[in-house]
Amino acid sequence: MIASAAPHSYSLKTVREMLGLSAGTLGRLIDAGFVTPARGARNEYRFSFQDVVLLRTADQLLAQKIPPRKVVRALAQLRRQLPAEVPLTGLRISAVGPDIAVRQGDLQWEAESQQLLMDFEVAPAGGEVAFINRNAKAVPPAAVAPIDLSQAQALERSDPASAEAAYREALRQAPDSVDAVLCLGALLYDAGRLADALAVYDAGLARLPREPRLHYNRALALEDLQRDDDALAAYEACIALAADFADAHFNAGRLYERLGRQQLALRHFSAYRRLQR
Repeated sequence: MIASAAPHSYSLKTVREMLGLSAGTLGRLIDAGFVTPARGARNEYRFSFQDVVLLRTADQLLAQKIPPRKVVRALAQLRRQLPAEVPLTGLRISAVGPDIAVRQGDLQWEAESQQLLMDFEVAPAGGEVAFINRNAKAVPPAAVAPIDLSQAQALERSDPASAEAAYREALRQAPDSVDAVLCLGALLYDAGRLADALAVYDAGLARLPREPRLHYNRALALEDLQRDDDALAAYEACIALAADFADAHFNAGRLYERLGRQQLALRHFSAYRRLQR
């Protein structure tokens, strides 16, 4: 049996690096009650494994180019619609074109309007969150990695070596898996293995050069390695691909300010404030 993660064992930093959610989007999801993190000894947020699973739902919706405000609004509306005893992890939440659709049992509806939907392509949920993109191209069965990343995440606290091995096997079987790269990189980063984390991000970017979250996480590792110029280049690469990546603007601004490049710092801080409105 796979060991489950300790309650509220994920820090805010780990969750943000794992999923690539901006501080503003994550804060709005918490304010809306989509997740309810605990508070640690220093009053910091601590997230459970269930919280991470739910936040991955938001991450997947954002990846389908649904605006962050719409994601937050729809998920908050969904939380208000359901009785407190109904867990969101028992639902299937997915992007259907520009809308967010929900399925529970045989019913399916649009999250904001509550309008029932017909002919929505789904499979039995099995008590887990699942993501469906009806516009996605079919993937041959041989190309699907059998490694369950959520199970590997559950191992991170109790058996990090096994979690690392699972992530590396997932990458061996599916080298283009962004989630596997992000999870493995975050695991190594949190363990202080910065050079190893950087190597994972470099390998991921060699295959996925247009994934902004990889550039962002690579920048974090470079910054902690005190390679400020390289970190700035990575933040700028992230922003070039995703101009609304608020955290990248903030971190770039902070680095430019530290290096005495005030004009560039001001530009990024202004962009960050604009994105938080």
